[in-house]
Amino acid sequence: MPRPVTLFTGQWADLPLAELAPLARRMGYDGLELACWGDHFDVQQALASDRYVEDKWALLREHGLTCLAIGNHLVGQAVCDLIDERHRAILPPQVWGDGDPEGVRQRAARELADTAIAAAKFGVKTVTGFTGSSIWHATYAFPPTSQAYWDAGFADFGRRFGPILDTFEQQDVNFALEVHPTEIAFDIASAERAIEAVGGHRRFGFNFDPSHLAYQGVDYVRFIRRFADRIYNAHMKDVWWGRGDGTVGVFGGHTSFGDARRFWDFRSVGRGMVDFEAIIVALNDIGYAGPLSVEWEDSRMDRVHGATESAAFCRRLDFPAAAGAFDAAFDKAAQGGMAGT
Repeated sequence: MPRPVTLFTGQWADLPLAELAPLARRMGYDGLELACWGDHFDVQQALASDRYVEDKWALLREHGLTCLAIGNHLVGQAVCDLIDERHRAILPPQVWGDGDPEGVRQRAARELADTAIAAAKFGVKTVTGFTGSSIWHATYAFPPTSQAYWDAGFADFGRRFGPILDTFEQQDVNFALEVHPTEIAFDIASAERAIEAVGGHRRFGFNFDPSHLAYQGVDYVRFIRRFADRIYNAHMKDVWWGRGDGTVGVFGGHTSFGDARRFWDFRSVGRGMVDFEAIIVALNDIGYAGPLSVEWEDSRMDRVHGATESAAFCRRLDFPAAAGAFDAAFDKAAQGGMAGT
């Protein structure tokens, strides 16, 4: 059976869920991956009120939708980051507090652990999100950056995320990091190092998103096969690269999305350069049965048009895995012939 096609609501948080839910159904989606901002999913309200959880599910079901994951990227970003004024705009007031950096990190960690409890109460098994990173700013190694420096950053991540993942274990919920520049893991090598930093904790895995890997030159299909047992969610998001005017490189040139000079930019699913056919084959090969969750971003396109065509693209592209080898019938016929001799 083909996988459900869902919509990640993070880019739609300006719309109340009561408005987005019927729109998502009209655009062709089976469900929503609810973001923990806007009014889409509030962790503390979910913990405090059974009625809140019941009402969310009632709204989804009224419009024929399900929910298989919730996303708390914004809070997760603050767990390991070097906190600055930009974080205030993305964090709930109770997490930002007085803005003291270490206090923000600790409150973010508690909120992310609470997200696991809220997810379990809501009946979903996956929380997608970010981790932040204390060493992302040193990705380009000058002033000269030693492996010891990077080791310390991964150790910081391990110390901060270990207790969070223990809460996820207690709740039987997985944390799926969206591997992404600015996170502790942004390619295959750093993802391997992140797993090691948390001692191989089984609740730490990945929200596969090819768009953040492709323009870096990372083999995104290899990522699926390398982390086959840790792909807990899959974002369908497209990107093109190598198409700018030669004045902006992979680091972005401090330009905004949609600037024609850019070396790379996100595209509506199916309109970029990602090989989604190869992705579906690899997801089938590893036995991934979770949702194909569209994270729609395209600076040049109307989002309702884009999200509608993206849902149709994913549904047309997806296919169930084979029940057996395509030529198995020949073996059976041969065996039958031998039995008759």
